[in-house]
Amino acid sequence: MSETIGEAKLTEGSGTQDGLNQWLAVFRERALAAGISSATLDALQGAEYLPQVVYNDRHQNEFTKTIWDYLDKAVSDDRMASGVKALKARADTLARIEATYGVDAEVVAAVWGLESAYGAVRGDVPTLHALATLAYDGRRGAFFEGELIAALKIVQLGDATAETLRGSWAGAMGHTQFMPSSWHAFAVDFTGDGKRDIWSDDPTDALASTAAYLAGKGWIRGAPWGVEITLPPGFDYDLTTERVKKPVAGWQAMGLRLADGGDLPDHGLASVLLPGGHRGAAFLIFQNFHVIESYNTADAYVIAVGHLADRLQGGGPIRAQWPREERALSFDERVSLQRNLTAQGFDTGGIDARMGPKTVAAIKGFQKARGLVPDGFPSLTVLQALQ
Repeated sequence: MSETIGEAKLTEGSGTQDGLNQWLAVFRERALAAGISSATLDALQGAEYLPQVVYNDRHQNEFTKTIWDYLDKAVSDDRMASGVKALKARADTLARIEATYGVDAEVVAAVWGLESAYGAVRGDVPTLHALATLAYDGRRGAFFEGELIAALKIVQLGDATAETLRGSWAGAMGHTQFMPSSWHAFAVDFTGDGKRDIWSDDPTDALASTAAYLAGKGWIRGAPWGVEITLPPGFDYDLTTERVKKPVAGWQAMGLRLADGGDLPDHGLASVLLPGGHRGAAFLIFQNFHVIESYNTADAYVIAVGHLADRLQGGGPIRAQWPREERALSFDERVSLQRNLTAQGFDTGGIDARMGPKTVAAIKGFQKARGLVPDGFPSLTVLQALQ
């Protein structure tokens, strides 16, 4: 979901080490009130302000690349080949996990592949430092402060040390990049050694925890995340949004079909998604799409996990072509897009450079007014038409 922030927050971070130190002094009292011991809080002594973390927060690949560029890397031949090897190497473990939680082994492996290249790239950023930096930075201060407290509680429980807590710039940790709050809610001790260890070279607890997470979020066993489809001539593009859900029979009656021409599979209420606009692939998405979305809200990420899992299960590539002549809008261009839409009376819900549901709806409104195909895709063509 798009986040509305003031335009002053659209610039790169301007924090300092002194500023972080002052913030930590005030935060200490809040952490003590939240049940963190003074001894545990000592782990924050010497916490460093990490400007690269703030930069990364403003330039996430899922939001700054085109869907096709993102998928080219996320579901590359190398990623699929490594996935096949990982599935074979961990076959017994993944089979037990699937039997326990009802989440396909290939789906768990796909998350593992996207998050850490099957454990090869787990990140080496000190989690406490990263979360302190992001909480102090303030763009999503309350969220990251909560995650910082959750991370400190992991240390306090004894499942990991402050040194063990390492991962991505955003505070996600281990083989499948759990945020600290997700660790508390869903991590499991699948090895039976008394610790919920998602950090060690053995991925067992991390993989089981991922399955537990997806199951806890409502995963439907045996159902797809989505299927590639074709749309009929004259299709109403106002219906292309996660917010419009219809029974499969309704979509079938409107002329939607699988990409190979077959009838649509019925897995409950479904929505139509056009991640690359009307000239790219179209998908009918189901409940399991939204479950993966709870792991990472970017459509590109969800489609990548789902499609990688499909490929690992023997499925074929996406059939439709992408409009590869289009490029992703830059941060400044996305800001300009929202600003111009707002100036012309189309409500984006704020100027935050995130292409969330309100911005997509605003783009559709503008496209209709100009007689363009109202697919809501934030393209350079739309930006140029606005200027």
